[in-house]
Amino acid sequence: MIVGHSPPPQPASADGHPTSGKKATEEVPYNIIPIHNLLADHPSLRYPEVRAASAALRAVGDLRKPPFVQWLPHMDLLDWLGHFFGFQADNVRNQREHLILHLANSQMRFQPPADNINSLDHSVLRRFRRRLLRNYTHWCSYLGRKSNVWISENRGGGDDLRRELLYVVLYLLIWGESANLRFAPECICYIFHHMAMELNKILEDYIDEKTGHPFLPSISGENAYLNQVVKPIYETISKEVDNSNNGTAPHSAWRNYDDINEYFWSRRCFDQLKWPIDVGSTFFAFSGQRRQVGKTALVEQRSFWNLFRSFDRLWVMLILFFQTAIIVAWEQTDYPWKALRSQDVQVKVLSIFLTWSGLRFLQSLLNAVMLYSLISRETLWIGVRMALKAVVAAGWMLVFGVYYSRIWLQRNYDGRWTPAANQRIITFLEGSLLFLVPEILGIILFVIPWVQNFIEQTNWRIFYLLTWWFQSRAFVGRGLSEGIIDSVKYTMFWIVVLATKFSFSYFVQIKPMISPTKTLLHLKDISYKWHQIFHSSNGFAVGILWFPVALIYLMDLQIWYSIYSSLIGAAVGLFAHLGEIRNMQQLRLRFQFFASAIQFNLMHEEQLQDERGMRNKFRDAIHRLKLRYGLGRPYRKLESDQVEANKFALIWNEIIMTFREEDLINDKEVELLELPQNTWNARVIRWPCILLCNQLLVALGQAKELVDAPDKWLWHKISKNEYRRCAVLEAYDCVKQLLLAIIKKGTEEHSIAMALFQEIDLSLQTKKFTKTYSMHALPMIHVKLITLLELLIRPKKDLIKVVNTLQALYEAVLRDFYTEKRSAEQLLEDGLAPRSGSGKSLLFENAVELPGNDSEIFYRQVRRLHTIVTSRDSMHDVPRNLEARRRIAFFSNSLFMNIPHAPEVEKMLSFSVLTPYYNEEVLFSKEQLLTDNEDGISILFYLQTIYADEWENFMERMRREGMENDKEIWTTRLRDLRLWASYRGQTLARTVRGMMYYYRALEMLAFLDSASEMDIREGAKQLASMGHNIGFDGFSSQKLPSSRDRSRSSSSVSMLYKGQEYGAALMKYTYVVACQTYGAQKGKEDPHAEEILYLMKNNEVLRVAYVDEVLTGRDEKEYYSVLIKYDQQLDKEVEIYRLRLPGPPKLGEGKPENQNHALIFTRGDAVQTIDMNQENYFEEALKIRNLLEEFRSNYGLRKPTILGVREHIFTGSVSSLAWFMSAQETSFVTMGQRVLANPLKVRMHYGHSDVFDRFWFLTRGGISKASRVINISGDVFAGFNCTLRGGNVVHHEYIQVGKGRDVGLNQISMFEAKVASGNGEQVLSRDVYRLGHQLDFFRMLSFFYTTVGFYFNTMMVVLIVYAFLWAQLYLSLSGIEANIVASNSNNIKSLGTILHQQFIFQLGLFTVLPMVVENSIEHGFLNAIWDFITMELQLSSIFYAFNMGTRIHFFGRTILHGGAKYRATGRGFVVQHKSFSENYRLYARSHFVKAIELGLILTLYAGYSPVAKGTFVYISLTVSSWFLVISWIIAPFLFNPLGFDWLKTVDDFDDFLNWIWYRGGVFTRADQSWEVWWREEQGHLRTTGLWGLVMEVILNLRFFFFQYGIVYKLGIADGSNGFAVYLLSWICIFVAIGIFAIVSYARDKYAAKDHIFYRLVQFLVIVIVILALIVSLKFTNLQFVDLFTSLLAFVPTGWGLISIALVIRPCLQYAVLWKFVLSLARLYDIVFGVIVMAPVALLSWMPGFQAMQTRILFNAAFSRGLRIFQILSSKKSD
Repeated sequence: MIVGHSPPPQPASADGHPTSGKKATEEVPYNIIPIHNLLADHPSLRYPEVRAASAALRAVGDLRKPPFVQWLPHMDLLDWLGHFFGFQADNVRNQREHLILHLANSQMRFQPPADNINSLDHSVLRRFRRRLLRNYTHWCSYLGRKSNVWISENRGGGDDLRRELLYVVLYLLIWGESANLRFAPECICYIFHHMAMELNKILEDYIDEKTGHPFLPSISGENAYLNQVVKPIYETISKEVDNSNNGTAPHSAWRNYDDINEYFWSRRCFDQLKWPIDVGSTFFAFSGQRRQVGKTALVEQRSFWNLFRSFDRLWVMLILFFQTAIIVAWEQTDYPWKALRSQDVQVKVLSIFLTWSGLRFLQSLLNAVMLYSLISRETLWIGVRMALKAVVAAGWMLVFGVYYSRIWLQRNYDGRWTPAANQRIITFLEGSLLFLVPEILGIILFVIPWVQNFIEQTNWRIFYLLTWWFQSRAFVGRGLSEGIIDSVKYTMFWIVVLATKFSFSYFVQIKPMISPTKTLLHLKDISYKWHQIFHSSNGFAVGILWFPVALIYLMDLQIWYSIYSSLIGAAVGLFAHLGEIRNMQQLRLRFQFFASAIQFNLMHEEQLQDERGMRNKFRDAIHRLKLRYGLGRPYRKLESDQVEANKFALIWNEIIMTFREEDLINDKEVELLELPQNTWNARVIRWPCILLCNQLLVALGQAKELVDAPDKWLWHKISKNEYRRCAVLEAYDCVKQLLLAIIKKGTEEHSIAMALFQEIDLSLQTKKFTKTYSMHALPMIHVKLITLLELLIRPKKDLIKVVNTLQALYEAVLRDFYTEKRSAEQLLEDGLAPRSGSGKSLLFENAVELPGNDSEIFYRQVRRLHTIVTSRDSMHDVPRNLEARRRIAFFSNSLFMNIPHAPEVEKMLSFSVLTPYYNEEVLFSKEQLLTDNEDGISILFYLQTIYADEWENFMERMRREGMENDKEIWTTRLRDLRLWASYRGQTLARTVRGMMYYYRALEMLAFLDSASEMDIREGAKQLASMGHNIGFDGFSSQKLPSSRDRSRSSSSVSMLYKGQEYGAALMKYTYVVACQTYGAQKGKEDPHAEEILYLMKNNEVLRVAYVDEVLTGRDEKEYYSVLIKYDQQLDKEVEIYRLRLPGPPKLGEGKPENQNHALIFTRGDAVQTIDMNQENYFEEALKIRNLLEEFRSNYGLRKPTILGVREHIFTGSVSSLAWFMSAQETSFVTMGQRVLANPLKVRMHYGHSDVFDRFWFLTRGGISKASRVINISGDVFAGFNCTLRGGNVVHHEYIQVGKGRDVGLNQISMFEAKVASGNGEQVLSRDVYRLGHQLDFFRMLSFFYTTVGFYFNTMMVVLIVYAFLWAQLYLSLSGIEANIVASNSNNIKSLGTILHQQFIFQLGLFTVLPMVVENSIEHGFLNAIWDFITMELQLSSIFYAFNMGTRIHFFGRTILHGGAKYRATGRGFVVQHKSFSENYRLYARSHFVKAIELGLILTLYAGYSPVAKGTFVYISLTVSSWFLVISWIIAPFLFNPLGFDWLKTVDDFDDFLNWIWYRGGVFTRADQSWEVWWREEQGHLRTTGLWGLVMEVILNLRFFFFQYGIVYKLGIADGSNGFAVYLLSWICIFVAIGIFAIVSYARDKYAAKDHIFYRLVQFLVIVIVILALIVSLKFTNLQFVDLFTSLLAFVPTGWGLISIALVIRPCLQYAVLWKFVLSLARLYDIVFGVIVMAPVALLSWMPGFQAMQTRILFNAAFSRGLRIFQILSSKKSD
């Protein structure tokens, strides 16, 4: 924040152009291209399309000039509109570049190409205008208003071109300056509608009737649009947000962004708001004022009933089948159709219509309750419809009730089914048919979806009347039906799922319950063990038994969905060819086809772009089939085409180079993996060394075996393996080139070598090689050759040894290689022997000349040849780094998938990447790297240990770049060290590096697109000559003199660029980081600002957008949205645009508004949203233009508007906990998204790296929603909004980005809490309600079970546990269970077994199956099973059960009470121990208290249930429940580093007691004082509504049941069942409370000063209590065990009293009683803490358990040879 200064001076005049002179023009800062000076030397300006677009904008012509402004010749249409309507100058400048870039890019890819490339094609502009204004056109049609875009669609010409440009420019200028109004797209339509009308009047030369002068807009002047249009609406939104009390007020009490926007969905906006905007309109009256415009369309009421209201069709289906199944199963026939043969059963089934009508009535009542606040004079018809619906639903209930009862009256009167009774059935069915008319119509429209789409999208009044009864009229949610093929796919999926679910429910859940139910109902003379209030029947007990069954029935559809979606996801993945290349071994088998796959998919081929018919698609499919399975040997084509081979080498080597830059591989692995240039004229493709390893030795062995075989046989056997063939040919050609290179030309020895190789070549050509030469000699020659190569690759060359080796090699060839020995004369005659008299003792003594050490190309080839001839292993561990292997495998596999063809870079869709940033880490500082945490672990030491191989590679790279001493890493190489560490954390630097790979990839692809064959050949030679000396194989200790830096400038293909590649990449790609607080960071000199500046300096195309706050005096502030860049020429940060905002942009949720303010600075047709914890990979960036081509394809009825992208969770290797989270997340972002997109067609947007159709979204509310609290999961609402507005979301898995996840349990829990709370808010939202009603039935099912339904059913799992345990406890304590056992009935046992099996079924399949199936696809079945077993051994089930508790707690609490908020997780490294008090604060209410409650129930059940007396029976019935209890208690310590260290445990308990007793002060935090935490923990009760408080009280009443059930079991009750026993127990409670109150009062009053009085009170209380106990034991039936049993009864009652006291806190907090409540609550938390601490202390005391816990927690790290024990104990080795 810049404080006390006015805005910096603008570098340009108000029109956005320089004030004077060429010098000023050149100094104007620009963003991407200098459009203010088209003569500048900039690569983007070479495109004629840019000049054409600019010229079209400058064609002002004879337009009337704006008054009061000096018009200059260089001004254009944007300046014209800016002066007329009062837009900001920088808004004009920003949109000028925006529009020129888009029009130029559009014209570049326009097909067929424009006739005149120097002028803007009218078709290009018209397409864009229709696309940009399509939402406005639909809005006008929806409201019955004529569009104010006055253009004839059939005409053409200059005037129409200019007019279209004016409309486009006007909309963009409105959008660019609307700030927060961009979240209200129809509000922008309203503004554009009126401003377009005023534009038309100017263009048509209207005369103002009032003044008689030419018409002028109603708003004009400096910043007029901002001050007169945007600011009034913004201030209204701001006041509404203020009324929300920071989001704690009920949603119904204030208007959010959706309410503001939906006001413009009705015609009343024209009547009330008018134009110019009437600030006195009721629209501007904020909540609480009279005549205010309230909520629009829907009201978000906090209630679980929203789930029924939004998805009523689902619940109606489930309830009706449940009723039908019970009716049919009651007959107890083998199969349901046998029962249905009975007419009695058939008529009973008809009772479902009574239930159905009742559910309709319930729905109408819920609508009335939820929407009553909408009713006003203007929305009277909404109230009329709600009332009519309720009346009609009640009427149907009455009609069905009367007619159904008449059927049975007639049947009972006649004693059988007579014609009269049958006639009444027919009458009932006729009425039922009328009742079903809406459902029948819905089925018909579902079968013919185009009719439904036509009805919903056509704004005819007759259709409004027909649909008025069924739904409110809304601008969104119309025409959502899918095509026939898609509908059939997801319909069949759900038919199978529902058929399975209903069959299972009938035969396994419902039918087995009938017999126990009948037995229980007919059970007589039950001897109750308590005071039974209702004696009439056992109906309550039956209800208790059926309740968990009903809950299971309602939720198990989620399980069946998980099963079938996993199977379908696997099938879709297999058909998409996922997982065909899973590792390097499988890549080796296909690498020979890989080069052709790169050429086919990543390289532009013009002929494939021109043909789009079926013939081309068929040919394309055949070609892919050949590539995938190597049909036709496509690599042979590559071998014959050196241009293609060189292109492949350039791409592959650049990928390998990025791996080296990222330190994933070392220098030796670079040489083993790269494709070297063919500088030694080898006849074959020079495959990477890892493919040729051991092949030459195998070939030598084959030659030795086939010693007598002819050449053809031997060569045929060798050629069966392509790599072996290439290894043999390359080795021979390279040996030939090597020997001829080191032997001086012109010498006799050189002639001998030439003659020798000529003879060998001749024998090969004549196929007489095996006859001429002895294969037995090859191994010996091979050994001599190895000796020579080893001498050559040494840093210090021994020329004498080289000569001796050559001499020995020569003698071996002459002596042993030839099959026919030759005489000396023959050798001399053949030129193979020296002439006599040479005077040399050795043949090669003076003939050898070795190249110098600077001849890197020579020695690089020698090292490669040495590797080929010596390698004996298969090099399966190359590369050693697992991440490098994974990336290579995925990239290679993706190229064999179905990928759209790549267009030229110039013709691809342009795009931007947008990353929101707040205050996260940019780069780790030196202090952060070195500072130890409380456990003595620094970030650097942690990273060095976790990424040991990458650290070694980094240090190797530093030494090669000139670092002579390792200590230099902290001085001259400190920046490199900080970057290395930051690239392994979740930092902005990592994200920026990844996103800049797009730019680097586009530059390279642009070069390959435009490079000629000569460029490729010469470039390959140039790169080959740029070698690097890299020492290894034992010689790396000595630095070679010619060692160079393997940097971008010296090694990359960028050295070959000619300049246009830079311009092409700039035109197509923009990267904007929305650093909201960058201005404030600069003002405070925050290091983050300096680091962001460093990133801009080193990434030229990186742009930073931030919000600047400027003090203007008297505490008034102005807010600006600013875009900056780093100017490389000026060597400083420069400001490009500065747009004033109407106020602070953060009114709702921060992230969406941060994105929104920066969105205006993005460019292109698409925008990719990338979070701060993501990264990208160079090899994946190469496929971005393929991905963008998906926008041109149809997926069903629509083109995509969101392209889903696969994610890789890169934090999974940190620890076992991170692995569990990664596995869960991976199954969601891969298989889950895959199935949602195809076949279910309900994929939304989940805040990941999706690519948006930018212009589609910028005209429809942006890429997220921002209303406070309700849109806390802002990203997902972009998907909801997209679907409701007719968009299409698809998912593609041939491209991936990296994503980090939380790695510590507390981080994970906060993340899960945030997501669960967000889903709780989604339940209330209008988007979910509309999707639940507007999607067809089967898509609605998909939507429910993959969004809020997943969280609801997760909560149901826990509720089932509660229901089952409470039911069993009720039966055991009441005595019913004992009576059943006494009657020799086994039904209750079978029932318990059924419930137990069901629960096991749920827990397992919820999370396991999708992960196992996805792992099977991508890693193989055996690997998947092994991973699953490993995860289970590492207690992953405990983690997932614990996570489930987090979800259900926050989901349920949010729906009932609210309180959803953003929870920052930190995204840091978690290896330090978390204290017990911290864990208790986080999990006391969400896990520990619930676990203790369940544990208490299980304990009581074990003690009082006759069924559970047997150990096996008890275990079988309760093992799952005990597992849940143990998981919820032990998980925070099991997954806590040093969680079972005895000393840590002791310290933690001391810290916990200090925290409990510390009272704190005004500024005390929750982590310092229990009282502060306790008050904050109850915050949700202070903001909840009346129904939330009522529900809280009702739920807390369950704690009183313990007392009611147990007191009758005490010996002092003497077997009495009277109610007086229960009343007396309450007296005991009040006595205990009184005693506690006395002690608490005494402690508060006397403990500090008069301590003796406090001890006296304690002594008297103890004496009185002991005396009372002695008297009771002596004179009553009180037993000693009753003292402990009564605790189980009274402790829950006390907790229930405290919980209810918190609900009624407003009535108690100022009373004396409140202090007692506080003291009692503290006591309970101490008890809970001790209960939780007890098993932790026990496990800590047990020897060896800490080591086992560490092994479990860090097992993945152990398996990779890491030293976790050293980390945790800080025993850092020197």
